Amino acid sequence: MKFTKILLATLTFSFIQSCTNDDEITLINEAQLNTIYDATLLKTTVIEPTITGFEDATYTWKLGNEIIGNEKTLGFVSDTEGTYDLILEIKSLSKTSTIRTTVKVTNDSSSTYSKYIAQVFDYLPAVGQFTNALPVYVAGETQTEMTTKAAKALVGEKPSMITLGGYGGYVVFGFDHTIINKADKRDFKVLGNGFAGSSEPGIIMVAYDKNKNGKPDEDEWYEIAGSEYTNPNTIKNYTITYTKPDETKTPIKGTIGWQTDIEYVKWSDNQGNLGFKTKNSYHKQSYYPLWFGQNELKFTGTLLPDNYVDQSGKGTYWVGKQYAYGYVDNAPNNSEDSNIDIDWAVDKNGNPVKLMGIDFIKVYTATNQEAGWLGEISTEVAGAYDLHL
Repeated sequence: MKFTKILLATLTFSFIQSCTNDDEITLINEAQLNTIYDATLLKTTVIEPTITGFEDATYTWKLGNEIIGNEKTLGFVSDTEGTYDLILEIKSLSKTSTIRTTVKVTNDSSSTYSKYIAQVFDYLPAVGQFTNALPVYVAGETQTEMTTKAAKALVGEKPSMITLGGYGGYVVFGFDHTIINKADKRDFKVLGNGFAGSSEPGIIMVAYDKNKNGKPDEDEWYEIAGSEYTNPNTIKNYTITYTKPDETKTPIKGTIGWQTDIEYVKWSDNQGNLGFKTKNSYHKQSYYPLWFGQNELKFTGTLLPDNYVDQSGKGTYWVGKQYAYGYVDNAPNNSEDSNIDIDWAVDKNGNPVKLMGIDFIKVYTATNQEAGWLGEISTEVAGAYDLHL
């Protein structure tokens, strides 16, 4: 008997020693959630399970029979007080596990939310005829100061307008609450100045505050897949580089009177294209964002097909086609076509994502086109609001 005990103890020690030689012990197929999470009305609560041992897992979050999430981390939000019982189903190649938790949502009576933009986090337009003018740049101002000017234009219920310039120029803003993704309804609207025959589409990115640091982070964005997302002429992972112009050089005038300098701003892209952006006689300030401290300005994103056509054939009558849905400054502000459904969001691989709500929005100009005397196609932003408040 003593010999048996000694043998078992030796084998047990050997097993433990073999595990600790790798510096850590991996628990196999373990999944855990807190028993209960406390949440505030119209505020995202991040719920992330502790999971080990599931390789290439898929995740399905359910509230009753409704699927409310399909990623490991869930951003939970509700506009109704109460207790919500959630189920998370985890599936790997070899195992399925189901775990449960409860979220208790209460109302912070001290909070009164606005449906309008509450904060602008970043603003950087691309090259454009309204850059440095909308809003106005004053010599010596910094990126922070220009972002503050963009905020002055966009925050609140009486916004004015800013330009994003040509392809890639962007603005990032947020709200004082989470915009809820309501089933079978469109959820928010970003205002522009589009009208029939004058559509300058901007792509929308959305995010929720996954790490609860109060600001959008680069790994949190999802693209709103508008009507042209699957268009074979749409280019994903498009990159353009603009070179800061020498404002003292002798301009190369074009053959038409408004063409002040047809070799004003040099640009190139990752599709092998290159050229110049033209300076026109209608806007005499620099078209390059002068507060940006580098000589090259680079943007990456999704490029939509050109939507402007010269219907005159003589360069005098340009018309911008409206895309069906999913963009800023594309449809008139009073049109349902300018309303956005969070359910259109996709991840970086084009897979649909299920988001309960969003905290942040990024808009960037989605085309790289000049329309004769009209100049570059540039998305303008003139506010945004939650359609549910």
